Amino acid sequence: MAEKLRNIKIKRDQITKNRYYKNIEYPEIPLSENDVYIVSKSTDRLDLLAKDYYNDIRLWWVISKANPNKVKRDSFFINPGQQIRIPSDVEAIYNLFEKINK
Repeated sequence: MAEKLRNIKIKRDQITKNRYYKNIEYPEIPLSENDVYIVSKSTDRLDLLAKDYYNDIRLWWVISKANPNKVKRDSFFINPGQQIRIPSDVEAIYNLFEKINK
């Protein structure tokens, strides 16, 4: 699953033949009774939490999207002392990601 994230698609305009990157869209993350909740520390970062919970730093966006008001703007850092939701069904979330980014 996560290996596919490495393949950022470069598109080619059929008329001008110019190359461009396809914009990535992220799905809304549904609540689940199996989600994990933690209280963030000053050293927590999205990529490190993704490594701890999903064993893949590239899935940082799942935690970010699930906690939009608790992540520092333009940063991997999370405001300390916040309750953070760690979505549990990352495979289903990734499947949504794949579906909207075809």
